[in-house]
Amino acid sequence: MRPCVPSTNLQVPGSGPACALKYFGLEFGAELPALKDQALVYNLAKLCVCNLLVAQCDINCCCDPDCSAADFSLFTTCSVPVVTGDSQLCSQEAAVYSIDVTAHPPERIFKLIDQFNPNIFCIQTVNYKQALSFIPPETPTAQNFDHLLEQFGGAAFSAESDILNTELDAQSPFFYSNETARYEYGVPIQTADAFLRLPSPTVSSQCSDANPAGFLVNQATKCSRMINTENCGVIQELSMLFYTSSHILVVPNSSQMVNITVQSITFQSLNGTRTLLNSTDAILFPMFSGVNMCTNIVLGASYLLTYTDAGEITEAAVSFVLGTVNSTVLSVQQSFEISFTQLNTKPIPLSGNPGYSVGYPVRAGFRPPGSGIIQSTNEYGQLTILRSTSNQDCLAIEGARTPVLFGYNMISGCKLRITAYAECQLLAQTVLNILKGQSFPEYVASFGNSQPQDVLDWVPITYIHSSEQLLHRTALL
Repeated sequence: MRPCVPSTNLQVPGSGPACALKYFGLEFGAELPALKDQALVYNLAKLCVCNLLVAQCDINCCCDPDCSAADFSLFTTCSVPVVTGDSQLCSQEAAVYSIDVTAHPPERIFKLIDQFNPNIFCIQTVNYKQALSFIPPETPTAQNFDHLLEQFGGAAFSAESDILNTELDAQSPFFYSNETARYEYGVPIQTADAFLRLPSPTVSSQCSDANPAGFLVNQATKCSRMINTENCGVIQELSMLFYTSSHILVVPNSSQMVNITVQSITFQSLNGTRTLLNSTDAILFPMFSGVNMCTNIVLGASYLLTYTDAGEITEAAVSFVLGTVNSTVLSVQQSFEISFTQLNTKPIPLSGNPGYSVGYPVRAGFRPPGSGIIQSTNEYGQLTILRSTSNQDCLAIEGARTPVLFGYNMISGCKLRITAYAECQLLAQTVLNILKGQSFPEYVASFGNSQPQDVLDWVPITYIHSSEQLLHRTALL
């Protein structure tokens, strides 16, 4: 008897006869062939997540194949009314289940429909083979064992290890994947010796210095570093020099380099108070003071890289937070950040990179003729609505605004008290101005990192005006 493996109702040609056992909506079939280039197709008519009992009908589970028409007549509702595949796809098939309680006896209604995802970030085509479910793992053999050990033998590994491997050599595809003389989004930033590394936590929260910083990828990490205060002077990861000695290549594989300059140094005392030092000319090295304390150790480092439209890095600066620890401390927490700013542009707070992050303000602005987008310096004041109050009086709450946040549905309004003889149409523009607020924007950024000069990355705000007849009816009501 051949072993049965889960197939999740995926239609795989030539999969052989199926076993009789069905459990948790999974169909156990004969051993599946290697998927390779075969396309996976969801059979939604057989996909059932509420089918929990073996060879028994689950109550109100309208997709359970073990249920008969007599069972369906006793159902009051469908516990899972809609079954879909990947909800992130722009277009997908959906199986819809319902109970027709008007029929005698009640009967189940099943139909397949096409669903469309209105999200602008929906997935149009699934072309990443490794993201498909239940791909058979590669079986270790004498021929591929060394390859598998190299890929999965470390304390941490990733499916993208071929790209982000920090131990790349001349044979690595990375060195030949970017022949153009420019950095592109996500490409590791090269230095004279390897990469610009941003320490990041491992599974045990210990700092790992094998994390390359990606171009235009803003990151913020925190991790712990084991220390011995008596030997803190020889631990290079605690020294400013470790984070400034690298020379960044202007473009990949270039001979031109940019030095990392120290922008500011802030000293943190044992009680947590911070003081900004006046001078940044000298490198402060960690040292054991002799009173069971180690001073000038790096508690935090923040990189700021300046780049051009051509994908070149022109400047690199770092700001440090130095501190003191006593001999009772066995580990110290370090924080690291990296951000990017475009040359000859004023840094503007972003709401995500590249897409919006939930909870961040929607970015908006104006566009004068022949110019780019002009934004308010207050990121929480670019697109706003009326703030909710206890009485919502239009005239009393004028000027009280709240920012529109990405991912949050928001609605607002106000009440206006008028006499019976007031002309409503004359007040319409006044009420509209109150709802819009002062300096209502003309454009909204499509992405959280849309640049003001890239006008095509901004969506114009359109207004839907009611007809005069509808407006008159509204006024009469």
